[in-house]
Amino acid sequence: MIDATRIAMVMLTIALSTKLSAQQTAVIISLTEQTAYLLEDGRVALVSPIASGKEGWGTPIGSFKVISKDANHRSGNFGLVSDSYGRIVNPNATPGSYVPPGFRYTPAPMPYFMEFRKYVGMHAGFLPGYPASHGCVRMPRDLAAEFFDRVQIGTPVKVIGSTRNVTRLRRAIPVMQPGRSRYTAAVTLFQKH
Repeated sequence: MIDATRIAMVMLTIALSTKLSAQQTAVIISLTEQTAYLLEDGRVALVSPIASGKEGWGTPIGSFKVISKDANHRSGNFGLVSDSYGRIVNPNATPGSYVPPGFRYTPAPMPYFMEFRKYVGMHAGFLPGYPASHGCVRMPRDLAAEFFDRVQIGTPVKVIGSTRNVTRLRRAIPVMQPGRSRYTAAVTLFQKH
């Protein structure tokens, strides 16, 4: 299954690279592999583990473009309720959730948000090792920042695959090309030993 997905990724990369002119970027998100690929000039520049939409909140499949970017985005649909000491009492709150007196609702932070469909985008967030979001594509913070720096409004985003067979993924350090991320340093250190 993974080999078939990798072959499809290579074919898709080649197909996309013929459409890209110099200095352009594209993103491929594989729901099956729970991985995002950033292409620059038709070559894979960054690879990131992801957590896509959980059952009932699937990440949409298809061809999109980045329609907005917000480094300090907050969700308009989800958040949490906490008490006056900052203890979370409802981690799955919505703006309409009951908030007792003395408590407060805080919208969920979605740093480095790159929206590619209305209310759906890539952003920094928790990766438990399986699809767990409300449709967005969560990435490690360092990699979300790298993707955010390199994509522009209008960057093509292709979402492929399915989460049907994904049950639990091991966490792994992504393989990256030259960059400023701590993951790059870790991979380089690992390869020297």
